Amino acid sequence: MGRFDGRDGPLRVRYEPTSVKDLLVEMKDTAELLIDLSYSAVLHGSPTIAHEVVELEHRMDVLQMRARMSLMLAARSPDEAETLAPVLGVVGAADKISDAAGDIAKIVTEEIGLPEAMRGALTEGVETLVRATVSPDSAYAGRTLKDIDLESVTGVRVIAIRRDDDWILNPGPTTRIEAGDVTLLRGPETGVADVHPTLTGDPFDPSEPPEPAIDDLERAVDSIVLMKNLSELAVDLAYGSVLFDNEALAEEVSNLEIEVDALQSRFEAWTLRAAREADDPVSLRGLIHLGVATEEISDAALEITEGVMRDIGVHPVVEMAVQQSDEIITRTVIGGGSALDGTAVEEGIPATDISTSVIAIRRPDEGWLIGHDIDTTLRAGDAVLAKGTRTSAEEFEALAA
Repeated sequence: MGRFDGRDGPLRVRYEPTSVKDLLVEMKDTAELLIDLSYSAVLHGSPTIAHEVVELEHRMDVLQMRARMSLMLAARSPDEAETLAPVLGVVGAADKISDAAGDIAKIVTEEIGLPEAMRGALTEGVETLVRATVSPDSAYAGRTLKDIDLESVTGVRVIAIRRDDDWILNPGPTTRIEAGDVTLLRGPETGVADVHPTLTGDPFDPSEPPEPAIDDLERAVDSIVLMKNLSELAVDLAYGSVLFDNEALAEEVSNLEIEVDALQSRFEAWTLRAAREADDPVSLRGLIHLGVATEEISDAALEITEGVMRDIGVHPVVEMAVQQSDEIITRTVIGGGSALDGTAVEEGIPATDISTSVIAIRRPDEGWLIGHDIDTTLRAGDAVLAKGTRTSAEEFEALAA
């Protein structure tokens, strides 16, 4: 009997001489893209995007198997086995995130369903994600992403492109946008509202979702949005702890995982209470499904930090993979009198023309400020962990000098 997704069975995987670093880079980028795509599929109720999540999940299965094969060959002594063991944890964590994204996509592919109010809350809780088809008359058609420079100008990023039956995942500066391309855009709603008409020829007109009519459902919806944000923050901090071999950041990941667990418990209770008053209690199944998958992402983040927490250290191959991935994490110290000294940060976004997000700040006299929603003013001496593209990271570091 064939599989539900039309495949005859798992793909045969054979060992191929491949750099572990390259495999880790692709796994990290694919896992992060899968999170974006899976929530986008749920937001838009899009079977097309959901099925692409399933295909990418299969790709991740192959990547993690090849990474494990390469790591087994690399361990030739007890000392090497000790240093490589946490790398297996990073591989397993990326695969776990992939599986969680696949479970989120099943809300669409298996028609589990989600209350419309939930879609509205997700829209408010995350950056806008839209699909847009490039018009033949678009000013962007035939130009590279570097030439258009959408992210620096508008904060909007093209995270995937479908051209006929092929997908371009993690498009780079040299990727050219062609008429007829189906693009997936991510960014602030104001930026998307500017880009969408130029790209498609049609105005951006997001529909207003209904408000939850049941108090307990509203609480559950608020909880799941917070769980999602905290889980994604935990993943960012986990990679930051690995990159900088920082136990304090790893401990924050553990704290976030505990908080997400507590939120999930309250979320389930509120969802069950809401079911008593809902016209169609079965429609709440998708909420439970989403909560479980989101909690698994925070568990995966904790797995990434295992080498740091157990004082085994970080293998250089993991550091290089984090540094060379699509979105990078940087540590920048704010110089006295620099352009960033005195710059406001609102909801994790510095008041600059650079599209980057602050995920943590370490102050000599206050310790760590953690969260995507940081509201503060940067000071001289602040050690800032920021996430963004390589170009935005270089520009941010230049302003801090």
